[in-house]
Amino acid sequence: MADIVNLRQARKQKARDEKVRVAEQNRALYGRSKAEKQRDRIVADKAENFVAGHRREPSGAEDDQ
Repeated sequence: MADIVNLRQARKQKARDEKVRVAEQNRALYGRSKAEKQRDRIVADKAENFVAGHRREPSGAEDDQ
């Protein structure tokens, strides 16, 4: 004889499994490793420092005028 299945629980489990599957796809498509995030952060900081170091006037000088 077949096992008795609670349909509500089966429906919820199916929804959970679908969410896990979608999350795995999203991690593969959009996820970045910790090293990639750190590298991008360092590059952005270097670019900001380069721009800030080559400004004609300090950023506080605009308030004086």
